[in-house]
Amino acid sequence: MEIFEKIGDAASKTYKFTAEKTSKIAKETKKRMEISDYKKEIKDIYVEIGETVYEKYVTDQELNLEELQEKCERIQELSDKIVVCKDEILTLKERKQCKNCYEEIELSANYCPNCGCEQERISEEPSESSEEKENTKEDENLEKEEKLEEKTDNNEEE
Repeated sequence: MEIFEKIGDAASKTYKFTAEKTSKIAKETKKRMEISDYKKEIKDIYVEIGETVYEKYVTDQELNLEELQEKCERIQELSDKIVVCKDEILTLKERKQCKNCYEEIELSANYCPNCGCEQERISEEPSESSEEKENTKEDENLEKEEKLEEKTDNNEEE
């Protein structure tokens, strides 16, 4: 009977591990789809801005900066959401991002294997909620998002 218990325990552990891994993959996929949707919306707004500017140019009308400002603010909101989603993906994968080159690296890495930049030590404190992360990231993400976009575009070209 003991052998059946061991087999049952092993099967149970394997099932739990597989279920956790599958759940993480599903969550990551969902976040990647959200990112894709946000990027599409950003591109659509860019097109709207371009059309608006061109219409005003062709008809010799003055440009309404308030309208453009609203669209630019929406782009910033979407960019902030993209950064939060990318951070959540890294958390799911139990990885972090180099603060210098934005390469995805191991959580335990003290130095980036790509650029050699020293990394912050990960503390054992409880992590921030998604809302707290989003509020924090809104203040610091513009340059980071541009570099991430460049890196993503470069990777897609390869």
